[in-house]
Amino acid sequence: MMSNKELPLRQLLKLRNSWLAWLVFLVSIGVTLLLWQVSIRLVEDRTEAKFRAQSLQLKTAIEERLINYEQVLAGSAGLFAVSGEVSRDEWREYVDKVDINRYYPGIEGIGYVQRINVRQMANHISSVRAEGVFNYLVQPLGVGPDYYPMVYLEPGTERNRSALGYDAFSDPVHRVAMEQARDGAKPTVTGKVVLVQESVDEDQAGFLMYYPVYQGGAVPELRTERRMMLAGYVFSAFRMNNLIDGIVGLISPFLDVRIYDSATESRSTLMYGSNLGSLDDDFSFELSQTVSHGGRDWLLQTRSTPAFDFLAADPRPPIVLGSGLAISVLIYLLVLSLVRSRLIAQASAGRYRAITEGAANVTLVMDCEGKPLYASPSSRDILGFDPDKVYSLDFESLVNAGDWPRIKQVFQEAVTSPGKQMPVVRARVTDAAGVCRDMEGTFTSMLKVPGVNGVVLSLRDLTQLKAAQSELHRLAFYDPLTGLANRQLFRDRLNHVVHRSRRSGEPAALMYLDLDGFKRINDTLGHDAGDELLRQVAEWLTGCVREEDSVARLGGDEFVVLLSRVSGADAAGKVAESILRKLCQKMRLNEHDVGITVSIGITLIPNDSEDVGTLMKYADLAMYRAKELGRNNYQFFTPAMNIKAARRLLQQEELATALEDDRFVLHYQPKIDLVSQKVIGVEAFLRWHHPEKGLVSAQQFIHLADETGLIIRLGEQALRQACIQVQALERAGFESLKMAVNFSVRQITDAGFLDLIRRVITETGVSPDRLELEMPAELLNEDPRMLRELLVSLNDLGVCLILDDFGKGSCSLVALQQLPLDVIKIDHGFIRDIPYNVSATDVASAVIALAHKLHLTVVAEGVETMQQLTFLKSAGCAQCQGNLFSYPLDEDALIGFLIRQYEKPLIS
Repeated sequence: MMSNKELPLRQLLKLRNSWLAWLVFLVSIGVTLLLWQVSIRLVEDRTEAKFRAQSLQLKTAIEERLINYEQVLAGSAGLFAVSGEVSRDEWREYVDKVDINRYYPGIEGIGYVQRINVRQMANHISSVRAEGVFNYLVQPLGVGPDYYPMVYLEPGTERNRSALGYDAFSDPVHRVAMEQARDGAKPTVTGKVVLVQESVDEDQAGFLMYYPVYQGGAVPELRTERRMMLAGYVFSAFRMNNLIDGIVGLISPFLDVRIYDSATESRSTLMYGSNLGSLDDDFSFELSQTVSHGGRDWLLQTRSTPAFDFLAADPRPPIVLGSGLAISVLIYLLVLSLVRSRLIAQASAGRYRAITEGAANVTLVMDCEGKPLYASPSSRDILGFDPDKVYSLDFESLVNAGDWPRIKQVFQEAVTSPGKQMPVVRARVTDAAGVCRDMEGTFTSMLKVPGVNGVVLSLRDLTQLKAAQSELHRLAFYDPLTGLANRQLFRDRLNHVVHRSRRSGEPAALMYLDLDGFKRINDTLGHDAGDELLRQVAEWLTGCVREEDSVARLGGDEFVVLLSRVSGADAAGKVAESILRKLCQKMRLNEHDVGITVSIGITLIPNDSEDVGTLMKYADLAMYRAKELGRNNYQFFTPAMNIKAARRLLQQEELATALEDDRFVLHYQPKIDLVSQKVIGVEAFLRWHHPEKGLVSAQQFIHLADETGLIIRLGEQALRQACIQVQALERAGFESLKMAVNFSVRQITDAGFLDLIRRVITETGVSPDRLELEMPAELLNEDPRMLRELLVSLNDLGVCLILDDFGKGSCSLVALQQLPLDVIKIDHGFIRDIPYNVSATDVASAVIALAHKLHLTVVAEGVETMQQLTFLKSAGCAQCQGNLFSYPLDEDALIGFLIRQYEKPLIS
């Protein structure tokens, strides 16, 4: 036994001897720190709870204050509902009784805005001045026809009297709130404004609350009636500092409070800031809340301050830390003394300290004859064997007979080479469940190492590694949805077939397939239904080809088929016909019977090309040719397709350059009212000033622009130019003409279309009711819910909605009935055949009758003969346009035409 002298303090404090004492000490320190952090957290939680409580109380107090002020306005509006008319003295008496200075702090005044028509303006100003407001004047003057001056505003301070006569409706911020209050028949709050009453050196933020007053006192049910019956508004004006300072000082005097308009945090929307603004970057807690009232959202932001944190401070965390450190030192000394007393009994510790027992490997220790002495615990998880029964294992019977000789040879080499790690050897080992596993391992002889005394074998399981490699291969080369080859694997197979065909001269064929109408199915029934359809198509395609052929999915609804050997074009055509027949069937998706067709492009190998990329391009061109010819067919590649594609690419580049150089102009074709025989509007037609071809009509380039996406930018340019032309016509004296602009399905279904219309109207200043949007009839086949939401929003803007080309193709009559359309245009194909084609005249008559039933205006386009005009007038058509009246004109010619049409009627 070791004596005290044999274990000096220096040796005791070595880490290998005192690690347990250090561990206990560190654990104790950790517990101390944990308790310290918990105590800090408890204090912080209590502080945060106090902070949140004050913040929530502040929000509630602001909301209650706004509700009280709304009730004051409701009572003010009630005066008009009871008596109909309220004099200035009656208004002053009512506001005095309300006593806003005492009971409603923050209100600068309560007033009344009266709706005045431009014809009533002179009498209105005279009557107000007669009441004692001698310098009363309505300003600023807008374009009318109605004005909304502030007639009453009490208390009658000098500051408030300066606001009398101000037309709040002329300010966009006021106008938005007033329109919402009028249409919704409820109080509405404006955005951030500086009150008219403010002095020149004051810029305190404020807002107004409007409450609509209708003629007769009752609130009309329909929005249009509310607009007609509006008599005016009662309103309250507020200064934010006066309104909020008292609430903040009472509830949260040590919080930094900010209020932003429109729930947007920026300097321009800041409506209120407490006097603690210098503490922006020094806070512990922050809370953002939304105060919603009167159709307006405010962002209420509260932050703690050092003063708030100081008042919430607590001395308990330092006490916990100091006590815990002292206790940790005492525990360390106690454990160290226990370790010293037990070290002598641990002289031979660590019998297998050289053996690694990681969970990823199996470690075996064998004697010099190969008999197992020890197995690591990981052998249970990996091989299923009990480590305690390692002595009963017959290692030779577990190793594959073909691998055993190599295992035995390396083992014997390890025995004769102590301490040397042998080369890696691989073997197939059978686990306890009888499953053969691929494993690799190394032998190291440690026969003379105390505590080991054997040959160590470290084995690693390769089964999961190979499975992972197999899965990586599948993900890299196969489509995860359909299980077909992906683009990379297919190109390798195509490259192999091209090389073989070049050597042998035996032809092959490449097919490029695109599903017709897949996008509509995917958008209508959902992506899950679309995925199921793609899986079914993949199964059908695989069944249509031989085992040596290849089918792949390139992405989306695009597939390719590689026929590795064909006798010629006829054989490839037969396979394509087989695919067309197989896919032309219905399947059940989400309780719907869905039918789908496919367009196929075919290129022959090596006749068309021996380059993989070129072959893919040629097959793609042939597929697009099949779509152009009506879809659900196949087409072989021809050199003409390549020439056409090159021309198409060149035209696309020219189109993009023309767009950048602003080479597009608008021509305008007049639209005639058949009753008044006058021009009531024009339709804008796009023209391209081509440097070589001259003026090019839209029919020659609009489809390419639509397919390439350039139509989005081109449409915005055309819309902006049309709006500018509307204002030019107004300046020329033609103030009632409307401007029609055409849009494609792609433009209208674009996510930014509604924002585009709003932005152009705002930037150009054009009146929305002067604008007509012409939409193709096939738009009715789009998603009905999305389409209705879009058209309702456009209708709310005030623009006129026209359905163009009605009668061409197929469209939903149900959608026609449910959508907020104003006008339909009869497709010029029917007009062209009048009166010679009985079917065309019948269709035109039916369309006009249907439009009358739906209360829609009918426009006939493409009118070129008097016979056509006579028929349309007798059938009840309201408006016409066409070359009979005028060809599309440029800006200067249009002005001349409009001047002449006032001198004599257009229809004789």
